[in-house]
Amino acid sequence: MADRLAQTATNLVEYTVSELAFALRRTVEDNFGLVKLRGEISGFRGRHSSGHCYFTLKDENACIEAVIWKGTFVRLKFKPEQGLEVIARGRVTTYPDKSKYQIVIDELEPAGVGALMALLEQRKKMLAAEGLFHEARKKTLPYLPRIVGVVTSPTGAVIRDILHRLADRCPCHVLVWPVRVQGETCAAEVAGAIAGFNALVIGAAVPRPDLIIVARGGGSFEDLWGFNEEIVARAVAASAIPLISAVGHETDWTIIDLVADWRAPTPTAAAERAVPVRTELLITVKSFGVRAVSNLRRALEARRSRFLAAARGLPRRAKILELPRQRLDNASGRLPRALLANARAHRGALERCAARLRSHIVARAATAGREWLIRLDRSCERALASMIERARRKLDGQAKLLSTLSYQNVLARGFTLVRGADGAMLRRLSEVKPGAALDIEFADGHIGAHADLRARKPEASAKEPRKPTDGKQGTLL
Repeated sequence: MADRLAQTATNLVEYTVSELAFALRRTVEDNFGLVKLRGEISGFRGRHSSGHCYFTLKDENACIEAVIWKGTFVRLKFKPEQGLEVIARGRVTTYPDKSKYQIVIDELEPAGVGALMALLEQRKKMLAAEGLFHEARKKTLPYLPRIVGVVTSPTGAVIRDILHRLADRCPCHVLVWPVRVQGETCAAEVAGAIAGFNALVIGAAVPRPDLIIVARGGGSFEDLWGFNEEIVARAVAASAIPLISAVGHETDWTIIDLVADWRAPTPTAAAERAVPVRTELLITVKSFGVRAVSNLRRALEARRSRFLAAARGLPRRAKILELPRQRLDNASGRLPRALLANARAHRGALERCAARLRSHIVARAATAGREWLIRLDRSCERALASMIERARRKLDGQAKLLSTLSYQNVLARGFTLVRGADGAMLRRLSEVKPGAALDIEFADGHIGAHADLRARKPEASAKEPRKPTDGKQGTLL
């Protein structure tokens, strides 16, 4: 018996660990291929840094490891959540490194409405803990918006109802951002539309709206699921523009309704809340105007009555001015004496100041004057010496010229100068009268004479010497 067992053992095929692991992998993949598994997600902590997801699917008796590759995760309509019951579709395979079998998920969907409700409650708790539902963070809606932005499907009845209701109540400018209101891309498109309206610039070609309405008609719980996504809730919370949520019918509630600044039960109700009724607004404004005029008139009458009552209580003008007038008379009587005394006091002070100033000025002036006189005396001495020297040179020149032109030189050559009794020089015979006293000047002195015109011989030759008429003196004429 032992020999038989030994022979059987020697006939077994020998495998390496890797060969056995991969053989088991091929066996599992060949026999199971694509499968659908229903179970609860456990151990899900979000995506790995590589982008892949790793978690466990379990029920009450067993569990299996699950993997969602990065490329598959971005295509999933429904994302995995911890504790959520789901239906996974994928391929069963093994992980040889740890000798475990696992399912590689290609598709994932919630296991009925109950699972979605559980996920919804989890999201509500998470967002509520972050304060996204608090009333304190919600913005006040504008009373009369100029521009209303509507995020909805452009082809449904919702946009027509909103436009019709806005036109009936108070026409305004409407901007429509078309989105899908259900399906795989609904949440991303709605969040993008809200962010896009907030990114518009006030006063640009496409103006920024003053109010946003996110609207959708009624539908099933699954149809409205896009408005329960976290991306939509966070886009609404981040919106700087006030937002009205109008998703579904009155009984339908989504997460966007809890985050929005105001929740409308229907799209029509959202339009009614967005703008007031124009006719009612005009009536209100008119009534305000009437009330304002009436209040102003009553206020003026009340003030007039108080003014008249106050005026009657005031004393007469003459009585009010009696005491000031008397004080003025007393002051005017004292004023001349006060002015005179003030002038005298100021004059005395001025004289004292003048005396002190005068002595100071005199001392300074004396010192300055003494120095100035010394400088002036020196300057005068230099100027006088220079002037005397110039005068001396000029006088010497004039003396030389006078000496040259003087008649004394002529007299020295033998001529004489005859003057009349008045001292005037006589140049012609016609100037001499008979018997006139004459003064004859020689080079060395004077001699007196009398004119005797009888001794004149005009016909005598100039070269013939004249003979004296007597032995005492000859005549020059």
